[in-house]
Amino acid sequence: MIPRQIIQKIRQIEIRTKHLVNDVFSGEYHSVFKGRGMEFAEVREYEPGDEIRSIDWNVTARLGRPYVKRFIEERELTVILMADVSASGHFGTASQMKSEITAEICALLAFAAIQNNDRVGLLMFTDQIEKFIPPKKGRTHILRVIREVLYTRPDHTGTDITQALDYLNRLLTRRSIVFIISDFLDSDYAKPLRVASKRHDVVAVTITDPRELDLPGIGLIELQDAESGEEALIDTTDAAWRKQYAEYNEAIREDRDRQFRVTGVDAIHIRTDEPYIDPLMQFFKLRERKIAR
Repeated sequence: MIPRQIIQKIRQIEIRTKHLVNDVFSGEYHSVFKGRGMEFAEVREYEPGDEIRSIDWNVTARLGRPYVKRFIEERELTVILMADVSASGHFGTASQMKSEITAEICALLAFAAIQNNDRVGLLMFTDQIEKFIPPKKGRTHILRVIREVLYTRPDHTGTDITQALDYLNRLLTRRSIVFIISDFLDSDYAKPLRVASKRHDVVAVTITDPRELDLPGIGLIELQDAESGEEALIDTTDAAWRKQYAEYNEAIREDRDRQFRVTGVDAIHIRTDEPYIDPLMQFFKLRERKIAR
């Protein structure tokens, strides 16, 4: 049985994210992610101004006057949410942990998708594939997706983005929209990311806590790596150590961004101490302008 607090959390996320979708987000999602192509709708009689290339010559010959084919955009898409549920997600020094923001972003994207009659699937990963939920439509399915991201207790703690992408590349046979939601504390995943980006529309959603970028000088603290369990006692008043810590983390993020650039993957950068809707909206508006060019 799901604990009451999880049910309440699911309901809170549904209310908050549906409000954002209805009031802010849905139009941007629709305009950026187009359907698979054009779907035949009907044949109607030719009218002045119609494109000559759309004339259906078989029907025209049979009926003795010109008819044209009419097409509509085929809107249905498949959206895959790749959620990193490794142990590093259970960290947050602001108002929320990274794992909580992951769940809310999954909900926001999922509700935007079903409002456009798209199918949504979920792939949760650590250094193993934890769970895959095939794409479906409907509110009940979306609530299950949110519940799984919130409630599932992974069997593993590490992060292996390469393995998750390899699994995705074997699994999906039709072009999909893939959102990878992770802190990307991993390396050397450019090759499978490039393969995925050639087959699908891939968007990386990075989640970072400010204390992963630098630490204040507050004295002795004990740090533990959530994924490896390794512990260390650190004197944060040591300016040289803090500088080394900041440079190390900056190098990780530069490598991450380099892998996005060389594979042609768009990225949305989110911090736990700032509203996530702002970078999401900025990304969609920038992408909409690119498409309009």
